[in-house]
Parts: sequence; C-alpha cells; structure tokens
Amino acid sequence: MAKPSSSELPLFPLGQVLLPGGHMDLRIFEARYLDLVRRCMREDSGFGVVLISSGADTYGGGMGQPEIHDVGTLARIVDFDQADAGQLAIRISGGDKFRISATREQPDHLLIGDVEFLPEEGACPVTRGFEELTALLKEIMQHPAASGWSGSEGKDVDLEDARTLGWRLAEVLPFPPQTRQTLLQMPSALDRLTEIRRLVEAATRDRT
Repeated sequence: MAKPSSSELPLFPLGQVLLPGGHMDLRIFEARYLDLVRRCMREDSGFGVVLISSGADTYGGGMGQPEIHDVGTLARIVDFDQADAGQLAIRISGGDKFRISATREQPDHLLIGDVEFLPEEGACPVTRGFEELTALLKEIMQHPAASGWSGSEGKDVDLEDARTLGWRLAEVLPFPPQTRQTLLQMPSALDRLTEIRRLVEAATRDRT
C-alpha cells in the first residue's frame, strides 16, 4: 500500500498508540468503521490511528468526537476475520507518522483529518551506551510469551538499527499510552532510545 497522496485521511481515535512497524488487533462494530474497513480493503488504502486525549472512542450519548493528539500513525489492514454479530476482527500494521492540522466530521460521524506526513527517520546505528536495551529486547524476543509478537522470530527486528530497537521496545514494554505517544512524537531514534533507557532505569530503581 502506497502512502496516500491526498492530505485527507480517515481517522480512528483509540485509547492506545500504534507505532511504526508495530501491530494491533481491533474488533470493529460501529457502522462508520465497518464501512471504513471495507473501503480500505476494497481500495487497498489505509487510515490514521490517533490517541485519544479526552473523551470516548465510541460515538453516542451526546459525547460527540473525542479530543485527540495531533500526531498519529498510518495503519494498513494485514489480516481480517468475520466475528460474531456482524463484527469484524482485523489486524493492522503501523506505517508512516503524520501530523493533523484540522479535522472535520462526516455525516456518518467518521472523523477526517487534514494531515501532513512527517519526514522518515534516516538510518541510524545503535551507538554505545544502549547495550542493555539491546540485551533486553533479545531477552523479550526469546521468551515464550512473545510467540505471537511480530518480531518474536527476529524477522522484523534489526538490533543494530536504533529506529527498530526503539520502536519494538516502545511496543512491548509496559508503558502507558501517553508515554508511547511521547515516544512516537520524538523525531530522533537516538533521543527515543535515550528516553526509553531513562524509563527502564527508573522502573528498575523503583523495584529495588
């Protein structure tokens, strides 16, 4: 799937963060999103996943659209299955990051964003000082509980690439959504690794 040429992108606000190269399972039941998924599958197109900052991820009860962060991730559907009661179970994969400049609501309550895709981070080797993070990801990949994770067989993970190391650690470590959003918004892979190292060290100190 190519990156959309249009600056308009359908948005899917969620209470969690989709990271570049990461995967997420969703159960679709609202009509607006069922239509969106069918259209994306028919046209081989994607949609934007954005973290909710305030409000609910379902429409109704007078709540209206939720408040959302302005940086999100382009999602593409990599698998789907028909679930119970007309629902769809889909698996999505994260691609490019984008920034939202404005939003509008369609009559079916689907949120559309005017977006600008952010520059791709250049290749960046893992520098000295991050050996413990590399070892940590290796350990996670070998754990039986990681058998369903996208990088558990090492196919999607380059441990010498600071971008991949940071994204995969941000995906699998037990960070709250707001922390993942902060990591998503960082423009530098090495800055992201530095912040992850600080968070891991702080968590280690708290346990001792």
